[in-house]
Amino acid sequence: MASMDRSGVSVSGRLRSGDLLQAGLAVVLLLGVWSVGGLEVSTGKVSVIEAMNGSTVLIPCTYSSCIGIKDLFFNWHYNDNGTMLKLCEGEIPMEGVEPRGVSVYHERIEFVGSSKGNNISFLLWNITFEDQGEYICFARNPKEKNRNHTAIFTLIVVDQLKDPDSSLTVVIVSVLGGVIGLAIFLMVIKGLVVNFLLDGGEKNKDCLVNSGTTTQKMDFQEPKPTTKGRRRHEHKATPVVTQSLGYQMLLCILLNLTVLFRSD
Repeated sequence: MASMDRSGVSVSGRLRSGDLLQAGLAVVLLLGVWSVGGLEVSTGKVSVIEAMNGSTVLIPCTYSSCIGIKDLFFNWHYNDNGTMLKLCEGEIPMEGVEPRGVSVYHERIEFVGSSKGNNISFLLWNITFEDQGEYICFARNPKEKNRNHTAIFTLIVVDQLKDPDSSLTVVIVSVLGGVIGLAIFLMVIKGLVVNFLLDGGEKNKDCLVNSGTTTQKMDFQEPKPTTKGRRRHEHKATPVVTQSLGYQMLLCILLNLTVLFRSD
């Protein structure tokens, strides 16, 4: 008879459920370690290049594994509009051992891979426009239960390569030319504005002097007004004085702005 605890649950049942939980956690951890330390295949940071017709191109591929390799099988295929053409294949017995049994199925391909750099790349000589397309690097490590890994490299064949330096130079020269042209335009506008303000200021000064002289002459010739007439006279002269002060204040503000522009 199975023993029971105070809650009425079988002790053996609790042990079996605890064992199942521990086993599940162990499996999850093993799978995580396995996925992190598994085989990885890469064609480099730049997986698309342009090459000139008639040149020689390196088609790169490297592998890495934290759990090690044993009898690593690899091959290369070319995707010819959906038809996979085998280019080369081989096997690496273990880490530090050079590839063996490498077979090449294309006359312009030279295998240059080496176990020293975990490298399974090849050279493609005298490329043509027909060589343009996708190249698939395939690898399988028996230590990973024969899981398959692939990486794709794309080759674009052109008649002439673009010169990035010349295009960059054109951009820099265009920007500098625009900046210099804008600076010259602003300097011309600034000079015109300054000349206009200075000429306007001199004219305003002359106008103020002439108006002051005329007012003095008129005051000397006119008879002495009465108190009522004096008030009317002062009332009429106020707009002239106010207008003169307004011109002077505006002139001072414009001159200050001119000095500020010149200092900038």
